[in-house]
Amino acid sequence: MHRDRSLAALASRVDPWDIAVIGGGATGVGIAVDAASRGYAVCLLEQADFGKGTSSRSTKLVHGGVRYLQQGNIALVMEALKERGILRQNAPHLVHDLAFVVPNYAWWETPFYGIGMKVYDLLAGKYGFKKSHLLSKDEVLRRIPTLEQEGLRGGVLYYDGQFDDARLLIDLAQTAEDHGGVLLNYARVSGFSHDDEGFVDGLSFHDEESGAEHALWARCVVNATGAFCDAVRKLDDPAAAPVIAPSQGVHLVLERAFLPGDAAIMVPRTSDGRVMFAIPWHGHALVGTTDTALDGVTLEPRATAAEIDFLLDTASQYLSRQPTRADILSVFTGIRPLIKAGTASTAALSREHTILVAQSGLITIAGGKWTTYRKMAEDCVDHAATIGRLEERECVTKTLKISGSPAPGHETGGMPADDLAYYGSNADGIRALIVEQPQWGEPLDAALPICGAQVIWAARREMARTVEDVLARRTRALFLNARAARRMAGDVAQLLAGELGRDAAWQAGQVGAFDRLAAGYLPA
Repeated sequence: MHRDRSLAALASRVDPWDIAVIGGGATGVGIAVDAASRGYAVCLLEQADFGKGTSSRSTKLVHGGVRYLQQGNIALVMEALKERGILRQNAPHLVHDLAFVVPNYAWWETPFYGIGMKVYDLLAGKYGFKKSHLLSKDEVLRRIPTLEQEGLRGGVLYYDGQFDDARLLIDLAQTAEDHGGVLLNYARVSGFSHDDEGFVDGLSFHDEESGAEHALWARCVVNATGAFCDAVRKLDDPAAAPVIAPSQGVHLVLERAFLPGDAAIMVPRTSDGRVMFAIPWHGHALVGTTDTALDGVTLEPRATAAEIDFLLDTASQYLSRQPTRADILSVFTGIRPLIKAGTASTAALSREHTILVAQSGLITIAGGKWTTYRKMAEDCVDHAATIGRLEERECVTKTLKISGSPAPGHETGGMPADDLAYYGSNADGIRALIVEQPQWGEPLDAALPICGAQVIWAARREMARTVEDVLARRTRALFLNARAARRMAGDVAQLLAGELGRDAAWQAGQVGAFDRLAAGYLPA
């Protein structure tokens, strides 16, 4: 992917696009993949960077949703379990099995949760991972040696999926482009055009880099901006009533020593009624999440002191080594774009998706979650084909391999062995850069296995434009260790400047901006 080429393709097209997508998160990019792979002419515009919002800030799980089983939403569980299996097949370099232990401290918990997991296994059908089973106290401690032992009776073991959300998103964007889609980041949609009958027939957007205004025509426009979808709907209809009830979820990242085994912990019910996870991820331990209702949305949501305390307190109940604020390497926060449902609390709102069609023909897709992004995209493109009067074409993404997916027979099926493994078959390109310039293979900081070649690759092939793009989403440095990411910023700025043709003033501005951003990923 190359930004200049994408901008030129948008500027040079005379005919209307079949589908124009607004929003470069999981839903929007998924729609671009679906539409492009069906042969439709599709473009996508993102106001910031791909995955800047919710889609890079998940709990890193591709899961069926044990919580939704508790709620009795069997249909959503079945759909999510099916999509989980499809995603593991199509992106095996990024999606792998992960064992989860539900520790039991009360006499009734083992049979209660054991039965629930058997139902989970049954619903998974042919897309099931390994089967769940009961564990003795000793077996639980072999899996999670740092678990609190006092009162421990045993546990339940089950399997779910884990992934790297931002890396998957970039691979999906590359997949869309490979099939003819045109995607552009830092392109903020500023308005819509309408035909004589009042139907949306195009849009205008602002190039955040050059400041230039552009326009394009489209037979159908899709609003896939997640938590920001109400603001886009108001661009089309100022009287549009809000449909989003946003809430935020906070995650803490700790040293791997807090969770050194090969399994994750799932706490089925915390004091606020949520499910809490402690999972191994990129050589660290990730703890989450919270559920706090919000009045508004922002691209950089911040954790409150109370949310951090809640996670530390809850984790301390289950870990023999109790984490403190001093142990936190990074704090990141994501906003859930939940659909309003009367007076229900955000924890009780469904994660099913909704498709709205305005009188102008603007399609808005909202709700959902990462696991079901493919099915959401399929449903949305079906609607878009009808609204845009496009030739009907079958969806092909159930078996569509995602960029980076290894050739048949070369799948590993397990947790990636190192940071380059998250690139799948594209890692060969990074290794070639290291052969070309061996110094690019050196780690940028001793705390993280991220090297200069990854920065060069991000600039040349993944449309990274800023230090933040590289350290937050092309690599996961900011989310893993904010202090280390700050130390890396100068070297990353220098490498990026060489690739993008920027000067010393740009480098200094980038380092300063990133340092201020990273400060918000550390507890006060």
